Amino acid sequence: MSIAKGSLNLSALVHVKMEVKGKSGDKVKGIFVPLSANRITETEKGGIYLNLVAFEMKEKKDWGTHIVKQSLSKEERSKMSEEDQKSMPILGNLNIDNTPSETVNNAADGKTFTEESDDLPF
Repeated sequence: MSIAKGSLNLSALVHVKMEVKGKSGDKVKGIFVPLSANRITETEKGGIYLNLVAFEMKEKKDWGTHIVKQSLSKEERSKMSEEDQKSMPILGNLNIDNTPSETVNNAADGKTFTEESDDLPF
């Protein structure tokens, strides 16, 4: 079994860094990432997805074997110029390790907050 480890640079997306008041009254630092400006898909069941694709690097580095970019449908790519396609930012990297390892589940807890407010529910 191979393990892929990596990171995503969320600041490569269209975003705004902000601080808002949390439930305790303390400021909470975060980012706001608009869905349509980043071609993020929202499903009928409420799932929100940023589709990714990894390309193997010709010369592997200590920090990675693959670069990660946003994956777009053929229809979306056909609407873009070749220059726009090439200028899509690298969002991060992966390091594929083909040695056996324990599986770790770090999935988000699935909490969704939809209340419209300047204050956060956490």
